[in-house]
Amino acid sequence: MTDMATPEEGDLLIIPSSVDHPLYEQVVEAIRSVYDPEIPVNIYDLGLVYTIGIDDENSVSVIMTLTAPGCPVAGEMPGWVAEAIEPLPGVKQVDVDLTWEPPWGMDMMSDEAKLELGFM
Repeated sequence: MTDMATPEEGDLLIIPSSVDHPLYEQVVEAIRSVYDPEIPVNIYDLGLVYTIGIDDENSVSVIMTLTAPGCPVAGEMPGWVAEAIEPLPGVKQVDVDLTWEPPWGMDMMSDEAKLELGFM
């Protein structure tokens, strides 16, 4: 018998996003307006946003991480993300949660972010 709280190999650690929802692209663009103050790339292209969930009532739930647990803006960045999304027409409410699983790694960055930072 296995412990249900321990992920098994092959388990999804990142919940899939609501990519088919009509608001999804607008939410992504709003998130792209938020930058990590230490890195000149937006947090979406950095790979810090793991999941964008949007339900039938247009409530948005974002699960994100930071580059490191000791990030100086750890307490502020979720608020910045919520403030970027809340003004979008049709959005009912926004919840932003931080997670440390899986840990962020440079391989999560988009090719654009890697180019911008000179990693490609």
